Amino acid sequence: MEITRILLIRHGQSEGNAEHRFGGHTATPLSERGRRQAEATARALAYERISAIYSSDLLRAVETAEPLARVANLTIEQTDAFRERSVGVMEGLTFEEAAEQYPEQYAALIRRDFEHVILGGESYRQLLDRASRVLDRAIEENRGGRIVIFSHTGAICILTLHLMGALDAPHLRPVWIANANCGITRIDLRSDGFIRILATNDTRHLAGL
Repeated sequence: MEITRILLIRHGQSEGNAEHRFGGHTATPLSERGRRQAEATARALAYERISAIYSSDLLRAVETAEPLARVANLTIEQTDAFRERSVGVMEGLTFEEAAEQYPEQYAALIRRDFEHVILGGESYRQLLDRASRVLDRAIEENRGGRIVIFSHTGAICILTLHLMGALDAPHLRPVWIANANCGITRIDLRSDGFIRILATNDTRHLAGL
């Protein structure tokens, strides 16, 4: 039985996270806490047989991937496909500022409207389309291996639901899988089509930080 394991890891705390701002496609760096989280994540995965490391090309994701890449002696394959959803006009705003300045856009985001295209940004559907294509290709190129993908909370939620087949229904309910900074989601894909969710948002390796 061939098993391909996917590890979806949210980036460490960014400076934007610390200030409660929308990140979107903004290239915000990690905070000091985020750098410690990234190092702790690398230590936790140091003895796993990792085949490939992919990352969103946004700075906070790449900086989170770098410690593990050094430990595993692998090159980070950066791609804009694993970026967070673009939140357009709300990029860089605090949550409170976004709610005040763009109440309709903010409300659609909060209710997880899957098809809503944010003004100047994109929809969750568009996020799914770009991210799932590259994920499916990564799986095909690393069959039987262990693939680590550093991404963002919204993208990881959508990719997890995609792998579960939960986004194939004609009518989608608003579902959200929360992901903390450096939370790890582990999913096994078996060659017989069986999908096993081993963990979602596992943060045990961050205890004590």
